[in-house]
Amino acid sequence: MNYLAHLFLAKPTPEAMIGNLLGDFRTGIPLDHYSPLVRQGIENHLKIDAFTDHHPIVQADKQSFSKPQRRFAGIMLDVLYDHYLAKHWSNYSRIPLTDFAQGVYQILHRHQDMLPAKLQRALPDMIQNDWLCSYQDLATIEYVLQRIAKRFKRPTPIAQGYTEILTHYATFETGFLTFFPELITYVQTLHRA
Repeated sequence: MNYLAHLFLAKPTPEAMIGNLLGDFRTGIPLDHYSPLVRQGIENHLKIDAFTDHHPIVQADKQSFSKPQRRFAGIMLDVLYDHYLAKHWSNYSRIPLTDFAQGVYQILHRHQDMLPAKLQRALPDMIQNDWLCSYQDLATIEYVLQRIAKRFKRPTPIAQGYTEILTHYATFETGFLTFFPELITYVQTLHRA
């Protein structure tokens, strides 16, 4: 799962949402740096990632990629699943995606001091270019994959993975529509614990 899904699956509190987002940004920052509620959000993020990575549908989707792409299939599927979530948003939420996104941006803006420097630097671009709603557009996936590819020190085939995503788009979407409700149920059990 990528940013949109992690935020959607968080408990609806600022600390939980920040924690769920920080799972991708807190590298090198010890957990005890954060409040207990933010730490719970980070732990929720990690459990969501583990559930996703080991789910049979996700495992099968990863195998659909060619061998050179397969090493990065999890990253590509995380981004693609945010696209499917945005595309099918009304199946999962009564709150319009635009309203949800604006609420998230307000939370992040109000709590900038809690965010790691990397996320603080990305926040203006995230808000201005409406990253969360932009996932509705399939072209965003290609752009995001290109940006991710630049983060690696060595060249990777991630950017070219977009072509394979298009090839398997309908199959991946069908898998997501089965998998995501199961993930929601799993997260609901975490929230009750």
